[in-house]
Amino acid sequence: MPIKVGDRLPDATFKVKTDKGIEDVTTNELCAGRTVVIFAVPGAFTPTCHLKHLPSFLANLDALKAKGVDEVVCVAVNDPFVMEAWEKATGTGGKIRMLSDGNATFTRAIGMDFDGSALGLGVRSRRYAMLVRDGVVEILNVEENPGEVEASAAEKILEAL
Repeated sequence: MPIKVGDRLPDATFKVKTDKGIEDVTTNELCAGRTVVIFAVPGAFTPTCHLKHLPSFLANLDALKAKGVDEVVCVAVNDPFVMEAWEKATGTGGKIRMLSDGNATFTRAIGMDFDGSALGLGVRSRRYAMLVRDGVVEILNVEENPGEVEASAAEKILEAL
């Protein structure tokens, strides 16, 4: 069953590539006592994710922070090396935290997985954006079509704040 507004995020561990190697980031570390926007993409470097979804959050980062958002996080079912490369290619370093959910553990736990095997992608995340305050989902915008960025764009989160 998909996560919904009012639900607490499940305990999950993401991977991130740092100068020290691969490190863990838990949902508790990410969200405890904080207001966080988490948006997910079906895949790093894929056209809609790379050209529309991520740029919407990069362009609206200051406005989100002005509305009380502590951090903006991007989650993808990609490995941490791909996420690091995407971070470098998009200039998001130090602006948007790029987290790997390589085994789709978090994505499945919140019911946002889909089968992209027809395109050779395997299990992927649906495209969504959520505002999480102290681990509880307050806003959840999910795209019906993974090729669109309407409901899950940064502007929609801003409108709801």
